[in-house]
Amino acid sequence: MKITNDFHEFPRRHALPRTLIAMGAAALLAGCAPQQPYLALAPPRQPAATSPRQADASPPQPNATPRQADAAPRETGFTSLFDGQTLNGWTLVGQHGDGYGVTNGVIYCARGGGGNLFTEKEYEDFILRFEFKLEEGANNGIAIRAPLEGDAAFLGMEIQILDEVAAERGRGGKRPSDQFHGSIYDVLAAKQGALKPTGQWNTEEITAQGRHIKVGVNGITILDANLNTVSDPLTLVKHPGLFRERGHLGLLGHNDYVEFRHLRVKELPRAKNANAGLEGFTALFNGKDLTGWKGLVADPKQRATMKPAELAAKQAKADELMRANWEVEDGLLVYRGTNFDNLCTAKDYANFELVADWKIAPGSDSGFYLRGTPQVQIWDPFTPPTKTGNEVGSGGLFNNQTHAATPLRVADKPLGEWNRSRILLVGDKVHVFLNDELVVNNTVLENYWQRDLSLFPIGPIELQAHQTPVWFKNLYVRELPIQ
Repeated sequence: MKITNDFHEFPRRHALPRTLIAMGAAALLAGCAPQQPYLALAPPRQPAATSPRQADASPPQPNATPRQADAAPRETGFTSLFDGQTLNGWTLVGQHGDGYGVTNGVIYCARGGGGNLFTEKEYEDFILRFEFKLEEGANNGIAIRAPLEGDAAFLGMEIQILDEVAAERGRGGKRPSDQFHGSIYDVLAAKQGALKPTGQWNTEEITAQGRHIKVGVNGITILDANLNTVSDPLTLVKHPGLFRERGHLGLLGHNDYVEFRHLRVKELPRAKNANAGLEGFTALFNGKDLTGWKGLVADPKQRATMKPAELAAKQAKADELMRANWEVEDGLLVYRGTNFDNLCTAKDYANFELVADWKIAPGSDSGFYLRGTPQVQIWDPFTPPTKTGNEVGSGGLFNNQTHAATPLRVADKPLGEWNRSRILLVGDKVHVFLNDELVVNNTVLENYWQRDLSLFPIGPIELQAHQTPVWFKNLYVRELPIQ
């Protein structure tokens, strides 16, 4: 049949050039050459797309006329993260192999290469939208609220990018449910089945708003989680990044070829009014008075030996001193005394997450006692004389002798500005964030009062008074289960 059709088509195909010449000549004789051809010849059909080659270790070669910009949809409030031509606005950390590159308007992670490709800018609450295409067995990840250094899956969060079909067949070994596509890696599992076959483009949207993380793939919500529901102690101590409030977005390469395009982000506002409340937390300070607080009586070891009547009498005196030196001014909790009269919660706590905003005057010194044990340090690292210990900055476990006492970095804001401490205590292990920088990572807090014993299992939270002014606001606690 094909030979017969070609034979019948032969006269018409070969008559066409003569027809065009005659038409063009007639137009010239008429004094007006045609502005467009009267008959457009269709370009030859391109071969159908094929699946990516698995044995080719090099990225695909760009077309002769590559796209000049990332033609992402224009959406109100969204900002493009990729210009379609370069990696401007991104920084590659820990490159291996060929890392990442740009071809045909997409960002690709090279086969046998990768590293962490982070946005230069940090984000707090946001909606991230992008498209991605996988090869068979491909594995990558999306970092959210991540630092530039360390393992983003633990010090930030990683939303998995993964070929589920290959994973279900056992590529890379048997995976737990919280390592499949869209999951918060090693923390919370997403629903499976939303991905298109490998070689096709998928759309994804990640929303991070406070402790709520939502992931949608190809229009299907596969994860809608509240991080406050994560209560397993081992998970909490392994993943301090769950408690970060802001950080970088990133592509986390694992030696597999993956393409990304149309990356754009919309930043979401977050209310930060003093004592406005945090979802899942209980306020320790109401912004009006000292309800829920009491004065400090001796130390835990001494208190344990007191009879009820003696303890009550000493508590009454401590509360009187508290009211004299701790004040509420314009919604702020302020210490203006000259003693060492700590302010203690009336309630005792075991495992908890504490959030507190504070600022100090030049030379001031304070801290947080956890279960009545000193202390997470607050002091002035800027005012001379320094080099007396305070130069290391706030947030360290000051009284540790065996385990680390010094913070990982200086994260204090200039004097007079507000700092935010976020402290997680699980068992005897502590994470401390200062201004969203991890300054203590999974470190044992030692029992200052009885060095031969482990940390007390329960006790009050204390704000240390150290003869110098200090201001507090936004004091919140979230109790965690004991397991």
